[in-house]
Amino acid sequence: MKRKLTYILIGIIICSTIGFLSSVVTQSSVTGWYLTLNKPSFNPPNWVFAPVWSALYIMMGISAGWVWAKGFHHKWVKTGLYHFGFQLLLNGLWSIVFFGLKQPFYGLLVIMALLVVLSLTIKWFNIVSKFAAILLIPYLLWVCFATALNYKIWELN
Repeated sequence: MKRKLTYILIGIIICSTIGFLSSVVTQSSVTGWYLTLNKPSFNPPNWVFAPVWSALYIMMGISAGWVWAKGFHHKWVKTGLYHFGFQLLLNGLWSIVFFGLKQPFYGLLVIMALLVVLSLTIKWFNIVSKFAAILLIPYLLWVCFATALNYKIWELN
């Protein structure tokens, strides 16, 4: 149990670090460039994003730690965690491309790749632990919403 909690804590720290670094890139654009964009009617207020992403990063960390605790020597654990790491990199890359580089179209390409890799991560996590896979469902739903939002922002601008 102590080992599992250690892996979960490490997972949360890694995911939260990516989230923090993403927020650093995002912050300057949210108070400037992003305000000037035409947005769809379903665009939530800016204050919604931080608490949602914070909860999602914690759930992602728990999920990854739960799978990792099953033993990295297992083929499906390794496969799942490799996919998890790749989707986490795409998650951070999206913030850099969309907000940092101010490129909604290229952000859309990154977030669509994120959706694919995240779906595969859930598939592999489900083989190892149904609980870990279920923890990623809210994240998948949020990324689907973010993809639609990204698309509409690109389309409107």
